[in-house]
Amino acid sequence: MDNNIIKEGKTTACVAYFTLVGALIAISMNNESKNEFARFHTRQAFGLHLFFLGFALFLSVWFNVYAFYGLYIGYLVLWGYGFVGAIQEKKQSVPIVGDYFQKWFTFIS
Repeated sequence: MDNNIIKEGKTTACVAYFTLVGALIAISMNNESKNEFARFHTRQAFGLHLFFLGFALFLSVWFNVYAFYGLYIGYLVLWGYGFVGAIQEKKQSVPIVGDYFQKWFTFIS
């Protein structure tokens, strides 16, 4: 990937990792420019946020403190991995679920 494309999409990629609202803002920011680097990280972040919210809703019904700890630790580790990748200008998938996010969220362009 061209270094210029990465530089242009870095801000959008970083914004995507700040909550689900940030991911939605990043989707709208990348709507015109269609930057490949920003699109990749927006898909990763959007998937992580939905993954977290879905499991948090499930765990709110089936309450188990240790499951919540596991969810938060897993989410923070994956979020940190993706965010650091965006800052370091690397296009690396989040472990375990990142490749699925790229397949499932093709509507993000």
